[in-house]
Amino acid sequence: MRIAMVSEHASPLAALGGVDAGGQNVYVARLTEELAKRGHDVTVYTRRDDAGLPDRVPLPGGAVVEHVPAGPAEAVPKDELFPYMPGFGAHLARAWSRERPDVVHAHFWMSGMASQIGAGRYGIPVVQTFHALGTVKRRHQGRRDTSPYERIGIERQIGRTCERVLATCTDEVHELADMGVPARQVSVVPCGVDAAHFHPGVDTDGTPARRQRHRLLACGRLVRRKGYDQAIQALAHIPHTELVIAGGPSADQVAADPEAQRLTRLAERTGVADRVRLLGAVDPGDMPALIRSSDLVLCTPVYEPFGIVPLEAMACGVPVVATDVGGHRDTVAEGTTGRLVTPQDPAAIADAAHELLTHDRMRSRYGRAGRERVLNLYTWRRVADGAEEVYRLVLARHEQRKEVA
Repeated sequence: MRIAMVSEHASPLAALGGVDAGGQNVYVARLTEELAKRGHDVTVYTRRDDAGLPDRVPLPGGAVVEHVPAGPAEAVPKDELFPYMPGFGAHLARAWSRERPDVVHAHFWMSGMASQIGAGRYGIPVVQTFHALGTVKRRHQGRRDTSPYERIGIERQIGRTCERVLATCTDEVHELADMGVPARQVSVVPCGVDAAHFHPGVDTDGTPARRQRHRLLACGRLVRRKGYDQAIQALAHIPHTELVIAGGPSADQVAADPEAQRLTRLAERTGVADRVRLLGAVDPGDMPALIRSSDLVLCTPVYEPFGIVPLEAMACGVPVVATDVGGHRDTVAEGTTGRLVTPQDPAAIADAAHELLTHDRMRSRYGRAGRERVLNLYTWRRVADGAEEVYRLVLARHEQRKEVA
């Protein structure tokens, strides 16, 4: 099968941890890798954000990344890329006039827009993964939402006209239904985790030494919606415990980051500054050891379209305390692999964390159950199985319609 992955701002080649580089980059990279292993011909189309990038970059597994000229060849915040999507789509149309893919898998709403422009004249079926929905973002961020005004309307149009929406969690299916996208047009295929890289084990070095009896870890992009402030406020009620926050700029630059400065001021006001450490970006190779060095992983965003961090923690055998939102409702089994708590409720976070920290056997039981859940449901092999099934379904229906016509 010839598969075109379109990911306008999230390149599989990008370094993780930046404001616009996170779970979507991982998803595109790992799904592409797994599909290429199976013999599929996969090309990832992503925007050229550096004039020095080559037109095409082969990936180790056999796929290729193609850099699309759309807008200036420099870093541009994703919420400012909308005006360049017609040009992105026109480039796809030219590329696909020479070699048509069997199916297009668009990632994020702007990729969906560009993909429909590129695929429309050739009748190529488009599968859409939104990764995040504008309705949810606007509901939670209000005036702080920097998405283009047109986003929600375009998402609604894409959801209703693409061949199929590939949602990453059950919560998204309900959101799509409210947008007028019927459930029969949606398949749920979650994100995954590399269970060989993230695994239980014993580490002798490579992680920061503990300063307290217990360690809590929060990690991901250093942005307000991730809810690190909730974890800091909860820490005030959890004695003999430190909170390590990993993500954002490099260690030597994190102190200058606006969000890091906001969190530092909060820790000072809350009286826990001596128990909070902001590590900045952590090399992906070091993340499993950092997770394993922790007693619990906190995932406390106000909203979360999916959230890969709980899977990484569970794969390492570490229990999770997560807010009861979005994809967490699917991945974290309440009372089995971790605890789900009310969002924006530091007291609830503190209560759940304190209970687990004081019961070693419970933590061990949750950790084992988390690892088992990942192996059963959330490996990249299982994710690729689901995506492949959707592609074949879409192609079969597409062929049936052509025969009828």
